[in-house]
Formats: sequence, structure tokens, C-alpha cells
Amino acid sequence: MSGSRAAIRYAKAILSFALEQNKEVQVNDDMLLIANTIEESEDLQLLLSSPIIKSELKKTAIKKVFSSKITSLSTGLLDLLIDNKRLSILNEVAKKYTILFDTLKGIEVAQVTTAVPLTEALNKQVLSKVKEITGKEATIENNINPDIIGGFILRIGDVQYDASIANKLQGLKRQFESES
Repeated sequence: MSGSRAAIRYAKAILSFALEQNKEVQVNDDMLLIANTIEESEDLQLLLSSPIIKSELKKTAIKKVFSSKITSLSTGLLDLLIDNKRLSILNEVAKKYTILFDTLKGIEVAQVTTAVPLTEALNKQVLSKVKEITGKEATIENNINPDIIGGFILRIGDVQYDASIANKLQGLKRQFESES
């Protein structure tokens, strides 16, 4: 099973448990904290993805970083990922949970693909543009793809707007080919 499919399954499971216990908001806060902490720490990313570091050491480090800050439900997710040797997908599970939570709450998820990570200012601009277009609150999932060279690709639901440099270059190439 691919990491992405597994991440969705774990995220759906934790959301289901959270809903049963009426703790979906607290768990969402936990998942945001986990995702942001991992995103901001290269050391943590290396720890989670390293095949060399023993599971016991990973478990100790993760527990030390998060245990006092998250709910018992989220701690249970950490234990489950550790037991199943899937701790490497923790960040992806946390992100998928927040997307599922937002969808459940009627918040639009805008996927923005850029060559480099979005700055806070650009993040705010995109959020206001999405609200203007859809009339809904939104969250952003920023995917990094250096192949687009520059610009961005914005996807909201089934609508996509491609303002990437790579797309513009492809358009120029087609134009030159059709003229020759």
C-alpha cells in the first residue's frame, strides 16, 4: 500500500474515533501542530524518514516532542503508527486529517502547487482570492514541484487554474509548432 493511501486510511480512522468522542476539533488542532512542527524541523523530518534509526529511538523522540501537547487520541495515533512501522507517514496523516476535517466542516481546500514554498503573504493572498471565487472559507495545501519552474497551479475542487511558467512555455512551444 502506498504511503499516500495509507495516510488517508489512518486519517479517516482517527477522524472517525474523534467524531465518536466529540473531539474532532481538538484532534484537528493536534494534527495542525504535528504537521507544522514536522514542516519546520529538518531534523524531525530526517528522524521520521531514516531507515537507519531504530523504532525505539524514533518513538522516544516523537513522544518527547508531542506527548504533553496533544490529546490522548492523537497519542494513540502515534502509538499505532509506531507499532505498524509507519511513523514515516505521520506528517502526511496529519495533513490528510486536516483536509478531511475541513471538508467535513464545509471549508474549501485549495491545492496550490508552486516551485518553492508559499510565503505567509502569498498564502493570505491565495486564501482571499479563493474566498472571493467560492464564497467559502478555505485552507491551503501547498504542494512543491520544481518542474513548474515558477508561477502556480491552483486547484479548488474540480476546477484548476494553471499559471505556471512550464505551462506557458508548453503553450509557446505548441504555438511555434502549429505555425511551422
